[in-house]
Amino acid sequence: PFDALPTARAPQALKAPAAIYGEERVNAQGFDLNADDVLDRIEAARQIALDDAAPITLSPATGPRQPVVNPASGVVLAHVTDADADTVTHAIDDARPWDAPPAERAQVLRRAADLYEAQFGPIFAILAREAGKTLNDAVAELREAVDFLRYYAQQGEARSDAPRGIIAAISPWNFPLAIFTGQIAAALMAGNAVLAKPAEQTPLIAAFAVRLLHKAGVPASALQLLPGDGATVGAALTRDPRIGGVVFTGSTETARRIAASMAQHMAPGTPLVAETGGLNAMIVDSTALPEQAVRDIIASSFRSAGQRCSALRCLYVQEDIADHVIAMIRGAMDELTVGDPWSLTTDVGPVIDPEARQGILDWIESQRPRILHQRPAPQDGCFVPPSLIRVTGIEDLEREIFGPVLHVATFRAADLPKVIKAINARGYGLTFGLHSRIDSRVQEVADAIHAGNLYVNRNQVGATVGSQPFGGEGLSGTGPKAGGPLYLPRFFKPAKPEAGSDWTTNDDPARLATTLGQAPSPTVSETLMPGPTGELNRLTLLPRPPVLCLGPGADSAAAQAQAVRALGGEAITATGTLAADALTDLPGLSAVLWWGDEATARDMATALARREGPLVPLLTAMPDQAHVLHERHLCVDTTAAGGNAALLAG
Repeated sequence: PFDALPTARAPQALKAPAAIYGEERVNAQGFDLNADDVLDRIEAARQIALDDAAPITLSPATGPRQPVVNPASGVVLAHVTDADADTVTHAIDDARPWDAPPAERAQVLRRAADLYEAQFGPIFAILAREAGKTLNDAVAELREAVDFLRYYAQQGEARSDAPRGIIAAISPWNFPLAIFTGQIAAALMAGNAVLAKPAEQTPLIAAFAVRLLHKAGVPASALQLLPGDGATVGAALTRDPRIGGVVFTGSTETARRIAASMAQHMAPGTPLVAETGGLNAMIVDSTALPEQAVRDIIASSFRSAGQRCSALRCLYVQEDIADHVIAMIRGAMDELTVGDPWSLTTDVGPVIDPEARQGILDWIESQRPRILHQRPAPQDGCFVPPSLIRVTGIEDLEREIFGPVLHVATFRAADLPKVIKAINARGYGLTFGLHSRIDSRVQEVADAIHAGNLYVNRNQVGATVGSQPFGGEGLSGTGPKAGGPLYLPRFFKPAKPEAGSDWTTNDDPARLATTLGQAPSPTVSETLMPGPTGELNRLTLLPRPPVLCLGPGADSAAAQAQAVRALGGEAITATGTLAADALTDLPGLSAVLWWGDEATARDMATALARREGPLVPLLTAMPDQAHVLHERHLCVDTTAAGGNAALLAG
């Protein structure tokens, strides 16, 4: 039709898929899984034998040999040689920051992205067999990894800041390519050396990725791979004083252990960037279109077998429509195919290993009287039956159930504020979903919910790099958001101020506690992020709880407060010495600034690591924006109300 109409042109607002992020960053390649020729090409490309994995280090590696098992079948796929303590020590000895010019580093990362895309077949094969990924999920994961490489290359190629040194990157099994690559790409783009520790369950895809990064031009001294268990490799990396920063994705409990080890062994002020999961909720009110809501509920709950930190865990449906919506959820669950992720027809694959499977099954069994619906699952392999469980509210969830389990509660329209309060009270703040066609309600709920990523009239999984920066607050992580504008700066070495003079007076913790309880200031800024036509993506920056400025000395404390406020944050200034132990219980902190002696700094870091609730960092240098500001992202499907007016614009 376009050949027949030479004057026809697409609307100005409509961009080609590869160009939606502008000329400086090419969008990741997509795959049409409805096209037979594409499926044939994928099937031919993923017929490969899987290689064994081992540490990729400069010095000879030693350690025990372990089987790598397919979670769908229990079949041994290959073997991995885990790094032992000596191998980790030698890798740290050999690590060297990447001192190539920023433009060259950016070009290497872009070349790595191209290699990732060219090797889609082996990547899809490893993700399916080792991580239990369906083809849909494997495509999304490859695209996210490619986006990370190109986004951080774009963000950093014009920056000449000094790196922090050696970064330990500890990544999870649920996104063993995307998160693994994102951590590495940011640290490398900033010029650091990286010691990458993949999850124990997924070393094969990590080894494949590192080989591609080396092929693209990343020096072997700047990137080494250390597969192995957390007790050996993770512990060794997080207690070595030569490490200049740790980036981690995993459980809140593990993040606490890492913070405590870093406080005891590393230089005070060494950063921990942690993303730690959540108890994510969605609210569906009576104005929502049920077909759209159910589509998004199913995707948010059961895609990736529920093994996403962003997955929907607790659904609230307004009681006026609850019976109808729950009946539709049951019907949609019955259409799910649970089975081998290698097959295109599979919707829900296995969970990652027998331990995870048993923990989820134990929870389901404990809730047996409240099960509303369940989809059968294969008995062989690590499969869990997708389950729908009735609860009174999010307070019934004792912990995050990391699998295909959806909890549903009902609410009265008048009780919406109570629902929001209950969600916030759990202390997590990663993702949140809302289905409503009332604009004022969307604004009201978005303003009230404390979560890093809010999704309206769409599913709440699958954040896109550079468009929907991802990361939570509270118990869900430290920030900055991955794939956002504040992430890369954390990997540069901050400016080091001069040490202040000692205090001559003592401060009162009770006075500080009262001052820290003051209300925060309003929003600092809002930015519209790029993305596909028909979707609104808005990143809002607003102050975190106050930063406590401890000097030492009045001049240093004042300079710290000035630095925090210049970034848009809230600062509370000490008036004298504060005992380090007081930091363990002092409420309402987001960070502590200290530019004094190292011994006191270590005591402060240790006290902060003992705190309950969100992780609170000690900053011994200048703060950055993400230290003092929350990043909250709102994504709205603007077509959900019945059409996309942007497509009509000439």
